[in-house]
Amino acid sequence: MPSDFSDLQQSWPIPGAPRPIVIIGAGGIVNDAHLPAYRLAGFTVAGVFDIDGAKARALAAKWDIAAFATLDAALAVPDAVYDLALPPAAHLDVLAQLPDGATVLLQKPMGSDLAQATAILQLCRAKRLVAAVNFQLRFAPMMLAVRDALQRGYLGELIDTEVHLNLVTPWHLFPFLKGTPRVEIAVHSIHYLDLIRAFLGNPTGVHVRTMGHPSTDLAQTRTSALLDFTAGVRTTLSINHHHDFGRRFQDASFRFEGTEGAAMVKLGLLLNYPQGEPDELWIVRKGEDWQQIALTGGWFPHAFIGTMSNLQRFAAGEDQTLLTSVEDAWHTMALVEAAFQSAATPATPIKARP
Repeated sequence: MPSDFSDLQQSWPIPGAPRPIVIIGAGGIVNDAHLPAYRLAGFTVAGVFDIDGAKARALAAKWDIAAFATLDAALAVPDAVYDLALPPAAHLDVLAQLPDGATVLLQKPMGSDLAQATAILQLCRAKRLVAAVNFQLRFAPMMLAVRDALQRGYLGELIDTEVHLNLVTPWHLFPFLKGTPRVEIAVHSIHYLDLIRAFLGNPTGVHVRTMGHPSTDLAQTRTSALLDFTAGVRTTLSINHHHDFGRRFQDASFRFEGTEGAAMVKLGLLLNYPQGEPDELWIVRKGEDWQQIALTGGWFPHAFIGTMSNLQRFAAGEDQTLLTSVEDAWHTMALVEAAFQSAATPATPIKARP
């Protein structure tokens, strides 16, 4: 009999008594993911604030929610959970103004670099904030299922992990990245590095090259990386956002290979972004045929339900672990920092022929 994967976990439990959500920041990710996710989950959104009042009012009108005229008004909502959908450099200023002991979800990354991440961590500790970072790929239905399969031992010991992207990303949709010294790893591959950490723990070292492309003036849009873990564990990333030669050989996949089985994930969202394609999950055990797992949702918007649910459940005592806490997220930022340091390190030269 083939293995039965039909009951793998694909969603995070909803909090028993959801609290109202105050969103600070009215950018595209709020419209495309946060608000659709919260509506799908039945969460109450008390309103949105943005320093660009017109942007906040337009978003509020579209979603039939309130637009706060000031940050003070947004912070005055009783028993709120704060969703900071802000550029990384803005986190510290807003966190400092939150009530002590508040519950807050920070948009990734956790600051612009490790120094900012450390300052955020220290501030959250000082203010006793229940704080998490929105590394939501961990909560995508296909990744929750892979996590469950690993925990049940279906794949055995995870020994080989590969992320392969060869596609076209419309970088013009992200104008705020122009002039930014850190791009690809800091805002994109950070998701994969965080997920790999979630499954394998902290790596012992990294070997990275990240670079731009002649078609864009962004600092980096292509990355190759190797992560060191214990002996016998291999982890690689090959990321190219510029394969503009038709759909046939474009790819966005995550391969998890264990001693007893394997899983393949198609990151459909990234293909023909932002319209995307359906995500896919395939699992196989030794001696059996590959099975496609029917998914109950996609990375966007369903994963955003998971991060908010885990945060609220942890704050209420319903979950024992806050998976993407600032304490844990700091290690992802440390990995990103090490990746950029590795990328700036000269390669070992090859000897010339005598």
